[in-house]
Amino acid sequence: MPSSSRPTPPLSATLGLLAGAIMISFAAVFVRLSDMPPTTSGFYRMVFGASAWLVLLLAVPAMREGWQKTWPSSILIGAFFCADIWFWHQSIAFIGPGLSTLLANFQVFILTMVGVVFFKEHVHWRFGLGVGLAMAGLWLLFGREWTELSLQARSGVWLGLLTACAYALYLLSLRGFQIKHPTVRPEARLMQVTLCCGVMLGIINGIEGHGFAIPSTQSWLALIGLGLFCQVLGWLLITKSLPQLPAAVVGLLLLIQPAASVGWDVWFFELDLSTGKALGAGLALVGIYFGLRASRGSDSIAKP
Repeated sequence: MPSSSRPTPPLSATLGLLAGAIMISFAAVFVRLSDMPPTTSGFYRMVFGASAWLVLLLAVPAMREGWQKTWPSSILIGAFFCADIWFWHQSIAFIGPGLSTLLANFQVFILTMVGVVFFKEHVHWRFGLGVGLAMAGLWLLFGREWTELSLQARSGVWLGLLTACAYALYLLSLRGFQIKHPTVRPEARLMQVTLCCGVMLGIINGIEGHGFAIPSTQSWLALIGLGLFCQVLGWLLITKSLPQLPAAVVGLLLLIQPAASVGWDVWFFELDLSTGKALGAGLALVGIYFGLRASRGSDSIAKP
């Protein structure tokens, strides 16, 4: 008799998605280790990321398809990505890599709500459960002590949530224009977006009065890691693996990214999580997982 069990997900795709999630989990850590102003580290993330994309596109001609087209739409996508990076890097400076990344991953709820409001999509009960758990986690992390938090910490929370909004707009615009312009390869599009975002962040960095000098070897290594592993290699592994895996596996593996970011924050930067805050982080992570499942997993990507 034929087996009624579900097919086993391809091991290579599972390992690829796992490796990509772990790579991007270090993004906020690299930002902190760069020991540079938030906008400056964001600018160099784009510089090294764009350099890696250019090398890749030169090495693989097929990936260059469409790179001369659709620059106006890539400028718009780049503007959303610029807002995302600016908000997130500021939040990292205020509340640390782990919690800022956790808040940024609330984008899964925004994406699903946009689908409901504008595209009349139906949501699973998991979405309501995910929102409830995430809000409970948010209250345990910050709400109980909101009045006792410093202005800097409260600003970091709001900036983390603004990151989620900006990142959702980035994903929506990227997906929408890729559907509209199917002849443009994703790699070519991301090279365009990375360049546009880098120019914008460079202008903002100058307006803020920051220089562009990289102060130390540690800063160089952190920025190269941010651009190469998080901006390029992690994304390539994730997007290559997504179509080959079921939504449940995708949601679970992508959850590793914010969970690992919190873990790295505890390990490298001694993030102090009380029992209540640890429970809040756990509830938020479970809520994000249900949010990923409700949005069919592959339509949302964890924060890079």
